[in-house]
Amino acid sequence: MGAGLSTDIRQTSTRLYNRSPSIQKGGQVIAFHSSTKWRIHFESAKQTSKLMVVDFTASWCGPCRYIDPAINEFAVKYTDVDFIKIDVDELFDVAQDFGVQAMPTFLLMKRGKIVDKVVGAKKDDLQKKIDKHRF
Repeated sequence: MGAGLSTDIRQTSTRLYNRSPSIQKGGQVIAFHSSTKWRIHFESAKQTSKLMVVDFTASWCGPCRYIDPAINEFAVKYTDVDFIKIDVDELFDVAQDFGVQAMPTFLLMKRGKIVDKVVGAKKDDLQKKIDKHRF
């Protein structure tokens, strides 16, 4: 149940996306609430070969809530990988920059470049791609 589910981004509202300029850590998943702070982090990530998994999500997205515990588990398991959460309603501009059209969308990135992608709540697919690109 839930495997392969996604929600179309066009169902989102276009409310303001910079409500809070802070970065909050939930376990080892970093949630960005500011486009500026995200861009600073993204630019610094280009200087390292460390894998970064960016989870484009929305609070109202059922499939996103379904896979959220797995993302938290992956963050604990894969300490050599950065896990980032971006709410498309808060940072709509960032989602647009990356062409996100459905949630959840997971972009796997190294040195600022997308190396792989998973669209939908596909835990096994995401885990395989993390394993493939970690090193």
